[in-house]
Amino acid sequence: MTEPKLTLLSDLTPPSLERTWLTAPHPTLPIVATCSSDKTVRIYSLTNFKLLSTITGGHKRSVRTAAWKPHVQGESVLATGSFDATVGVWRRWDSYGRSEEASGNDISNANADMDGEDVDAEDEEEWRFAVLLDGHDSEVKSVSWSPSGMLLATCARDKSIWIWEDLDDGDNNFETVAVMQEHSGDVKCVAWHPVEECLASGGYDDTIRLWREDLDDWGQVACIKKHEGTVWFVDWEGTDTVPRVEGSDAVALQSQWREQRVLSGPRLVSCSDDRTVRVWRRLPKESVQMGALSSAATGIPSIIRPTGTDETWEEDALLPHAHELAVYAVAWSRRTGLIASVGADGRIILYEERIVHPDADAMDTESEGKALLQTEWSILAVVNGAHGIYEINHAAWAKRADRGAVEDEEVLVTTADDGSVKVWTLQR
Repeated sequence: MTEPKLTLLSDLTPPSLERTWLTAPHPTLPIVATCSSDKTVRIYSLTNFKLLSTITGGHKRSVRTAAWKPHVQGESVLATGSFDATVGVWRRWDSYGRSEEASGNDISNANADMDGEDVDAEDEEEWRFAVLLDGHDSEVKSVSWSPSGMLLATCARDKSIWIWEDLDDGDNNFETVAVMQEHSGDVKCVAWHPVEECLASGGYDDTIRLWREDLDDWGQVACIKKHEGTVWFVDWEGTDTVPRVEGSDAVALQSQWREQRVLSGPRLVSCSDDRTVRVWRRLPKESVQMGALSSAATGIPSIIRPTGTDETWEEDALLPHAHELAVYAVAWSRRTGLIASVGADGRIILYEERIVHPDADAMDTESEGKALLQTEWSILAVVNGAHGIYEINHAAWAKRADRGAVEDEEVLVTTADDGSVKVWTLQR
């Protein structure tokens, strides 16, 4: 049995000649957007790994971050954040061979047939700079769309988080919903929960903060203070991922694990300047749930608000130490449950979670008598010097779309200081 190995599939070509910060895979099309210090966003094909178009003219300084709006029909909507303190929203009718009836193969073939290195001016002009969101006082570090696509969260060096609502009125109007300023330093990242309107943020003050709306007002519901350095990035677990387990009882154990975690919901992974990668889990609010059940039983709606909207988050796991310098980004695959981390040491680390077979003598049991299942994380694969001598700024999972792809296979896309973007496959 061969050891799992992360293998380079291709570079995205041509690369930027300046530092590239982040790569955002499109939610449905086999394309990615990359953000560069040269003030551009480049759109590459994942079928032939060539440049499709370059978006220019919207920002006056480095483009630091980008995110695709989900659930958009017939066009692609991209939000970008820049060191010029603005957020841009770009729109483009989907003409990469896509139609409502097109199959995945049709999309891939259409992309493969395009000559990515000779995009004409007409194609470039199809990206429309729809709106400029102006409110931050300094460099915008991260943007993220809510799962519904109606809210856009942005954060910046000015220590603030803004939430904007897309009014979706046909005139590209956005309304400021909230401005949160509890962080005491640069806010480095924001990321929405995969199914709930719950926002996670991390920053220069070494904290992770969770935000929710309560009675039309957004506020902090949790503050995690366990990191000992800047929190560079956070990402959420998928709703359907389950840790790996082997043996004849694998299905039963995975089902039991789901049952025990259902009230907690998806977990959160974070990485930091302290060189650690940590996983966090929300504790169920038993008292609030019991109050709701009591109200439902009597049929009398309660006019008393729950005692606080605070949530309790605990550390679920400290992943095995593997980085010698700051960890800049983590990516939690919503298909396989693997976590990838990258950072200043130029390494790519893949981690895998496995269910530990319960000890027959386990004393830690739930009310129904089943032992609480434990998991352990291990390092699955390591790539040293993945981009030569350069720091790696970001990693993201995407569906594999080239001709060598098998069904539901993923690739890992990494982005580095030298402008290179590399696409990797995991061979087990």
